[in-house]
Amino acid sequence: MTDTPCAPDRGRGAAAVLTGLGAWLPPRRVPNSELCNRIDSSDQWIRERIGIAERRFAEPHVATGDMAVEAGARAMASAGIGAVDALVLASNTPDRPCPATAPWVAHRLGLPAVAAFDVMAGCSGFVYACTVAAGLIASGTARRVLVIGAETMTALVNPLDRATAPIFGDGAGAAVLEAGAPHAEGALGPVVWGSDGSLSDAISVPAGGARGRHRRNRTAPEEHFVHMSGNEVFRHAVRRMTAAARHAAAEAGWVLGDVDRLIAHQANQRITATVADLLEIPAARVPSNIEQVGNTAAASVPLLLAHAADQGELKPGHRVLLVAFGSGLAWAATTLVWPAGLSARLS
Repeated sequence: MTDTPCAPDRGRGAAAVLTGLGAWLPPRRVPNSELCNRIDSSDQWIRERIGIAERRFAEPHVATGDMAVEAGARAMASAGIGAVDALVLASNTPDRPCPATAPWVAHRLGLPAVAAFDVMAGCSGFVYACTVAAGLIASGTARRVLVIGAETMTALVNPLDRATAPIFGDGAGAAVLEAGAPHAEGALGPVVWGSDGSLSDAISVPAGGARGRHRRNRTAPEEHFVHMSGNEVFRHAVRRMTAAARHAAAEAGWVLGDVDRLIAHQANQRITATVADLLEIPAARVPSNIEQVGNTAAASVPLLLAHAADQGELKPGHRVLLVAFGSGLAWAATTLVWPAGLSARLS
């Protein structure tokens, strides 16, 4: 199976240009020491094996939609706008199975009657959602799209599971994409994406969907939590992220030595380091925030973009390579040249 490039003719339609970034994290910090009180692990093991020191947990009354509203409002403020034509929300933890969370988020943001829908593509969801937004812009269906990645992963994680409890955190990140010239700074480049459903059980929540409805009254409590085959996920994540990143850079006409920053989904620090090594991108060019926020799934890429921009790690003219991998299995990668004058809004 090969990755599928999504590289429409750049002479047709407008490009999707990044003009705003926002992020929001729950205020509650959960250090490794708090988790180690209830699981068979240690701060040292979690730091060495995953790269996480703490993560953020949303309070029980805070849901994915609430965090999406906060991040979306900040992204719109960053872009200096008050309205968009569409809203695309990437999440694996919607507020409810039905309806989609995006229309409620649009309502809360004061965006009446705009098209709003959810995208579920695991931890690759934000890049997938940006690709959908770029298609809306290229077709002329929308001129301005708000793309949000938001997750309440604590809703899916068994707090007693040593394999998953240390990994995930909650949060949201958002971006505004606007119609612009294909070669403008901030314009999304060709996208390389793909999936492999034969490995759908590698990261999954067994219960709660239509497939298990016939045994709804017989499901064990742990079937409602995320299950992950760690070694298998590690192997496929490294292979797929490396291949997709190479392909996306080539589609953009870059050699990997041209890449100034690699923005990789924050799944595991060892995965990121291995991918960077295989791509021969120096560690100094690979921003990371997993130590402070953990794996925030579909919120990971926009959160990292916002944090890296806020910390001055993304400079105008930087060639930025984005890549993500997650449940599905699904992966995606794209490129952009960092625009001047873009400031992330974190508060």
